[in-house]
Amino acid sequence: MNFFAHQEVARKQTRRMVVLFTLAVVCIVAAVNLAVLLALGIGLEDASAITEVSWQAVLAISIVVVLLIGLATLYRIASLRSGGTAVARQLGATEVPLDSNQFDYRRLRNVVEEIAIASGVPVPAIFVLEDESAINAFAAGYTPSDAAVAVTRGCLDKLTRDELQGVIAHEFSHVLNGDMRLNIRLMGVAFGILAIAIIGRKIAHVSSHSRSRDSGGVVMFGVALIVIGSVGVFFARLIKASVSRQREFLADASAVQFTRQTDGIAGALKKIGALGAGSKLDSADGEEVAHMLFGDGVGYSALFATHPPLVDRIKRLQPQFEPEQLEQIAAAWEHPVRIGKREQGNASVAGFAPAGGVATGTESSAHGALPEDAEEFSLSAEQVVNQVGHPDTGDFVAAAALSMTIPPLLDQAAHSRDGALAVVCALALNAGAQVRSQQLAAIVRAFDAGTAELTEELATYCAQLHPMQRLPLAALSFPALRSRPRDQLKALVDLLDQLSKADGKVTLAEYCLAKLLAIQVLDALDPATRRTSAGLKTPQVERELRDLYAILAHHGHGDAERARRAYALGLHEALPAARPDYSPPADWQAALDGALLKLDRLCPAGKELVVRGLTLVISADGRVRVSEAELLRTVCAALHCPLPPVLESTAGGAG
Repeated sequence: MNFFAHQEVARKQTRRMVVLFTLAVVCIVAAVNLAVLLALGIGLEDASAITEVSWQAVLAISIVVVLLIGLATLYRIASLRSGGTAVARQLGATEVPLDSNQFDYRRLRNVVEEIAIASGVPVPAIFVLEDESAINAFAAGYTPSDAAVAVTRGCLDKLTRDELQGVIAHEFSHVLNGDMRLNIRLMGVAFGILAIAIIGRKIAHVSSHSRSRDSGGVVMFGVALIVIGSVGVFFARLIKASVSRQREFLADASAVQFTRQTDGIAGALKKIGALGAGSKLDSADGEEVAHMLFGDGVGYSALFATHPPLVDRIKRLQPQFEPEQLEQIAAAWEHPVRIGKREQGNASVAGFAPAGGVATGTESSAHGALPEDAEEFSLSAEQVVNQVGHPDTGDFVAAAALSMTIPPLLDQAAHSRDGALAVVCALALNAGAQVRSQQLAAIVRAFDAGTAELTEELATYCAQLHPMQRLPLAALSFPALRSRPRDQLKALVDLLDQLSKADGKVTLAEYCLAKLLAIQVLDALDPATRRTSAGLKTPQVERELRDLYAILAHHGHGDAERARRAYALGLHEALPAARPDYSPPADWQAALDGALLKLDRLCPAGKELVVRGLTLVISADGRVRVSEAELLRTVCAALHCPLPPVLESTAGGAG
């Protein structure tokens, strides 16, 4: 199943959630009305009076209950408008500092950054649930740009680096496949249908401590609400189970493809089964986020389980696994052995591993060289489509190489609040002295002289970067940028546009950097309102497709006739019946901005056709330049179809 099929599955699960939510509301209303009718019938002798009063009560109670559930749902969703960070903080998680030198935090950040770069998405906010000794994790947010990844203290203390990689790769599968938006909406839906039970518990708790003579009746009323609310509890758990279970198998498989081995994620699952704390959270909020956790955080029965049985998950990864191994692991952890260096892949943060440890490896097996510095390479539409949202081992190795060879000064700046701003500005600076002077003046106007000075200093190092390191460096800078005030982020988007136009013309590289940062910043500013799909079909966006393919053909093929042929190939892939009238728009930037905005509203199958057509356009002459590949990646980002930084070449190379 490719990325686009995953997206379609997520849409179907959303529809299923809506159906079950509606059914839950109907059942809750029916239960409340039944209780009210029984109460009204006591002591009333006139049957006609009972009927009249009853129907009035049914109507009034139904309206009140529906309003209560609706308002509770809207309230919870509104409280999570800022995305993944809001979820993590409401659960009491601690954000990992960008510049922390604490070993366990640094190890976690390194793993998350490597996987984010390999996935082609911004580095998410990183959190730790410090009070949770169990092994668990979750990813939350509406889009990759506002995502947060959180792990428990148990993950940091008990997992090796390989196992931590497996857990994080599992969570990134949810980030890439559209599961997060569904999960965060499910939190709101579940809160709404649990509202009556929550109110009942509050009333019963407060009244039980009251000395009033009427407190007994109030307590009974609270208990009655709890009983009625059990209908909501039933449906809330049923909905979570129905949309969560199979996604865990898919995420496990994605983690294996990503991290190149099964030992990491299988080792984490084995430790959950073998060690006392398991994956169960101590927090009372575990119920609310159960559907988005790596492991079962609550301990549901089989009917309501949000995760497949642990043994089944392990056996899918390692068919030879036998449950008796869990006892051996538990016994080994009673007598841990110290290994040489805690940085090694088979060491936990404490520098220990169990005797006969379940995972072996090195601190990072991704110490490869940068991809070949090829000016041109070849692509196929099928390869690109398969890479979208589906990074594999090669992407992980290449991403680590890209990240590790970034100059230390740039890396340090990217992880600081002020330095990150200067880094992205430095990436946009022009080489010409006169144009650069104008750009620095614009930076001073938008921010301050100190930012301009640091930008000019960092520009020297940015100019020496491998072409493929530019966008990954911007991705590393994103968490620090995201921490700045809204007005400054909007100012940055405007500034990057100014910097790209400073010399009166805009290159593809300049457009890609400015556009990519703008997409990510706008997604992060208002994540709940960013729609990643509206179900449009390709015939509904014919004008936008024509503009997109004409612009790419014009920039990618110097000869007009070759550009026309490339345009026809791409258009035929997305719209077979359309006439291939080739007419590149005069203002290509404005046309491309407008086209991308509407194309983002396509259904998943439509986006797949767009990406196939794009690949055919830029590879029609058998050669793809790095600038074209970057534009392809930027367009995919605008369509919320993340593309890894290293595209697979049909000749086996990379670009």
